[in-house]
Amino acid sequence: MTKTTPNLIIFDCDGVLVDSVMAHCEVLSANFAKYGLEISPIDCRDKLGAGKMSEIGNAAQKLGASLPDHWLDEIYYEIFTRLEQGVPLIDGIEDVLKQIKAEQIKICIASNGSRKKMEIMLGASGLLSHFDEYIYSAHDVGVWKPDPGLFLHAAGQMREDVSECIVIEDSPTGALAAKRADMKCLGYAADTNANDLISHGATKFLSMREIPKLVGI
Repeated sequence: MTKTTPNLIIFDCDGVLVDSVMAHCEVLSANFAKYGLEISPIDCRDKLGAGKMSEIGNAAQKLGASLPDHWLDEIYYEIFTRLEQGVPLIDGIEDVLKQIKAEQIKICIASNGSRKKMEIMLGASGLLSHFDEYIYSAHDVGVWKPDPGLFLHAAGQMREDVSECIVIEDSPTGALAAKRADMKCLGYAADTNANDLISHGATKFLSMREIPKLVGI
């Protein structure tokens, strides 16, 4: 019988495991308003993307924000403070993780966010324990999506070939990184323009409960 399940499923964090994207964007929106840029949380998400925080700051400056030299320290402090108040899990994700692990498929996280941020968001919910130490942050690796390096690093650390990996993403940035890494990508489009994911080769899905079937369980 031909094997259809992957050996490794690589999860993004924000918007895939936890419903944190708008909380994050609300902090950005309020912060930029202090520095001369009025931009809604939704426009923060759609126009500034989900890349490296310094690049988000650069994009905001091009739109008119006058950010101080200490801005990165400031925005990380504000974001962490907000996330410590708690963010909900994406509906269905905990049951799906249990199903995947029951099939002895490896799982890990590969996120542009810092490890501290992921620990804050996932620790309170208990979701962190599903991943043990298999959490890979762009801040530690030194490459940010859409560069494929973060996904390639995760696969290497998990000792799996790219052909045996599936990436779960909700952002065009992440889907493009998966494409560049030659990994199959499932694009969670509940709050994302599906066409933006599909344009980078992702397979669209709308509910986490679809994942077991999509990965061959």
